[in-house]
Amino acid sequence: MSANTDSLFTATDINGVSLRNRLAVAPMTRVSADEDGTATETMARYYERFARGGFGLVVTEGIYTDKAFAQGYFHQPGITDEGQAQAWRPVVDAVHRHGTRFFAQLMHAGAISQGNRSRDATVGPSAVQPKGQQMEFYRGKGAYPMPAAMTEEQIADAVEGFAASAARALSAGFDGIEIHGANGYLIDQFLTDYANRRDDRWGGDTRRRTTLVRSVFEAVRARVGAAVPVGVRISQGKVNDFTHKWAGGDQDAEAIFGTLAEAGASYIHVTEHKVWEPAFDGGRDSLVALARRYAPHVPLIANGGVQDAARAQEVMAAGADIVALGKAALANPDFPNRIRAEQEVSAFDPAILGPIANIKPSELTA
Repeated sequence: MSANTDSLFTATDINGVSLRNRLAVAPMTRVSADEDGTATETMARYYERFARGGFGLVVTEGIYTDKAFAQGYFHQPGITDEGQAQAWRPVVDAVHRHGTRFFAQLMHAGAISQGNRSRDATVGPSAVQPKGQQMEFYRGKGAYPMPAAMTEEQIADAVEGFAASAARALSAGFDGIEIHGANGYLIDQFLTDYANRRDDRWGGDTRRRTTLVRSVFEAVRARVGAAVPVGVRISQGKVNDFTHKWAGGDQDAEAIFGTLAEAGASYIHVTEHKVWEPAFDGGRDSLVALARRYAPHVPLIANGGVQDAARAQEVMAAGADIVALGKAALANPDFPNRIRAEQEVSAFDPAILGPIANIKPSELTA
């Protein structure tokens, strides 16, 4: 291992949960659960590869949180009841066998759901049709339907879904919880100006639009206690609006990251297409740098476009404590071990995500 990669292999912790290095696997939807949302042996083998390959932390794909409107994709895993929760136990055990920590990412798809066994309709903050087209590699087709604006009761149910699912995740053995507030899903819809046109306490200026993410965080924290890491993933771009930028620029960053810091988030997981690039046109600071400025004492995970150790070092120098890999981890499930051994890393092959982005047999034998 060369001296300039040493910092990637220093130990750290998140809210007292120790991590052996600064390299994590980012959440990636792989639609490989059973039809009823239960985790599978294939998933256990898939996640174990990353732990065996030396990653200090693995974050699950988005796990849906209720049997109403949360599910986003057919064959997405859920954690809505005890049966689904305990199906995760062999997956967690497989990751833990190699000394890697495992966090459950909890997700509500909201208006961009394109496959829900429980409902045919969708809901969101407002009756605004989502931009873009459904993703074919997640079995979607055509435009997103028009969602109904959520009622107070439906919002309360969604918040409770996150809290109850967090408790179930702990019962399955997970080490921490990540609240999915990014990429265009429900919490991000409430944060987004054009998707959230509400004039009640859930809408308004950017600070007011953070009400849902804060409510979810507080409900989860109350349910799991102070000792459990509870973080939040945040982005500008969305799966259905890839190039979206916060209209308020730095002021929006201050409102969002400041709110999470004030709420007591154990970490913030920032994701961008290229996480080292300036967050806004004409600016210099990346979203990581802005998160560090406005949440100075909160551990930061950074994800987006990092393919090698040098770029990971650069992102850490900008303020990240941990670097999460997505495509690079798919191409190199043993990325940390390769870096330690000063071996070359493989390039990502997009074919792995087609025609459906499920886990392929070839991935389990690599």
